[in-house]
Amino acid sequence: MTDVIIAGAGPAGTIAALVLAQAGVRVTLFDRASFPRHKLCGDTVNPGARAVLRRLGLDHVTAGGLSVKGMVVSGERGVRVIGAYEGECSGVAISRRVLDERLLTAAAAAGVEVQQGVLAQAPLRSDDGRAVTGLEIVGPSGRVDRQTARVTIAADGRSSRIARATDLSATPRWPRRWAFGAIFSGVNGLSAFGEMHVRDRRYLGIAPLPGGYANGCVVTGDRAALRDPDLLMTTIRDDAEIAGRFARARRVSDVAVLGPLAVDVRAAGMPGLLLAGDAAGFIDPMTGDGLRFAFRGGELAALEALRVLDGGWRDAHLRLDVARRSEFAAKWRFNRALRALAASPAAVRAAGVSAALLPPLLRRVIQYAGDVHLT
Repeated sequence: MTDVIIAGAGPAGTIAALVLAQAGVRVTLFDRASFPRHKLCGDTVNPGARAVLRRLGLDHVTAGGLSVKGMVVSGERGVRVIGAYEGECSGVAISRRVLDERLLTAAAAAGVEVQQGVLAQAPLRSDDGRAVTGLEIVGPSGRVDRQTARVTIAADGRSSRIARATDLSATPRWPRRWAFGAIFSGVNGLSAFGEMHVRDRRYLGIAPLPGGYANGCVVTGDRAALRDPDLLMTTIRDDAEIAGRFARARRVSDVAVLGPLAVDVRAAGMPGLLLAGDAAGFIDPMTGDGLRFAFRGGELAALEALRVLDGGWRDAHLRLDVARRSEFAAKWRFNRALRALAASPAAVRAAGVSAALLPPLLRRVIQYAGDVHLT
């Protein structure tokens, strides 16, 4: 029997698998996609996330990426603050298509059995229904199979079939926002800084990518705006600060849509099952720290799985919940506060006035958003 099976070969799943395999655990990793594949994301590994990779000996997976020295944040009425990361800290911009494939290659090299094109469609339950004993999977041919293991980790994203089937996660009634993103060539004015442009009821992120490309993504909960089939380009064209920079730009990917974004969870697992990555909860991505949550969350799930294999379950899912709260609770509060601010036009205007009068305050926010304190 495989010791641990993992649904989802994104960053959280591959980090969990790699940590376990390096400890001598037999691990099988399933993903419905075939890699490389495109993934809607900000495409930036912030300084804190980069520190996790470095500690795990995985800094090489970002090779060839662009150094990100900080963030440019703009608001309406000309407010603009440049926040450079302190000291030698930097993030790195690299497409998820490249990053995820490299992480998966590293996991396979460590001894993980990787099965691509395989959907983890449901959890297997014990006879009394109180524990998860494995996964029901569907292979490329459509054949349904049952895979059992001592520990199952669900890292299959914010729409996790496993977390939802076990009533561990749900989409909250509020906030409900959607992200629309694409890759562009020919965008003018790119630099070594990521960009966040906060506007009334939406925000637009722009991240430079290797090869002269840029990631552009707009996030909004404005229901009227969501009826626009070309919302991303409308947002760019209607923004006086941004439009000219995209005058000769060309979209080189389809527009990917993700939403509603927020996912709440009531626990980080149940007997037999641990959650990791976006399957364990998701907050709007405006601070760019999603990959650190994924990397560190995958590692925490793996460490708890190792304890289970060594000494039995003994409320492992509750211990993981405590570990995640200890690690992430302060940042979750910070992100929710920014999310609430961005949802209020009055608050956005007030924040713009504060940023114009006290730019050092916004620079400190940028440091914390980039997890510089964790490097």
